[in-house]
Amino acid sequence: TISMLLYNQYHFFGFTFNTKFYYIALGITSFSNTIMGSVYEFFYTLQKWKDGIEQKEQLDKLKLQSELDILKSQVNPHFLFNSLNSLSSLISEDPALAEQFVDELSKVYRYLLRNNEEVLTSLSNELKFIHSYAHLLKTRYGSSVQIAINVPDTVSNYQIPPLTLQLLVENAVKHNCAFKDKPLVIEIMADSSAWLVIKNNLQKKTSGIDSSKIGLANIKEKYKLLNQPEVHIKETPAQFIVTIPLISQSAM
Repeated sequence: TISMLLYNQYHFFGFTFNTKFYYIALGITSFSNTIMGSVYEFFYTLQKWKDGIEQKEQLDKLKLQSELDILKSQVNPHFLFNSLNSLSSLISEDPALAEQFVDELSKVYRYLLRNNEEVLTSLSNELKFIHSYAHLLKTRYGSSVQIAINVPDTVSNYQIPPLTLQLLVENAVKHNCAFKDKPLVIEIMADSSAWLVIKNNLQKKTSGIDSSKIGLANIKEKYKLLNQPEVHIKETPAQFIVTIPLISQSAM
């Protein structure tokens, strides 16, 4: 409006004020300003939305890491407590065997120190650890506890949370009786769809079990936090079966 009045006052370029032209120009200018303002507000709001999403993702990652750290901190004391209980009873029964048990325990803890700081480890590493852990069980129980591993090399590069297999094996030993003439048999195998199956024959202890139930809850919670398929737990009259998904490296 001011521009038109000045142009009309001094007749710049021969301009003469025209009411019809004035309203047309005013409408075009208002429309243009509305469009530009809307575009600016759209991109400003979009950027704020993106910033909010990124901030939420960062907070979710921090929360996930915190929760995983809490779960991992539960594992070591739980494992150590049960190992020391076994060692305590073994010292009075057979001191020489107790010394061998300590040697094997040190090998196991070497793995714990190296891998329990990670969210995931390769299945091949976990199986190597289980072989060492099986030595502890053999030292303590002899042939009363047997572990059979049948996992093809084709899935060795898949990943699982560290100590998953140890927790499941420990759970089987804790809750079942094991005798020389009726051994506890724990089988670890992988199926064609990249799921790991851990099962044992049921010989339930009827008394003397003090369970904090950390093991299975720990595993299920880890897979939930990692946004992986649910861990399946099944009990039949003869067997206890846990099926866990193997995690491909590309999925993380």
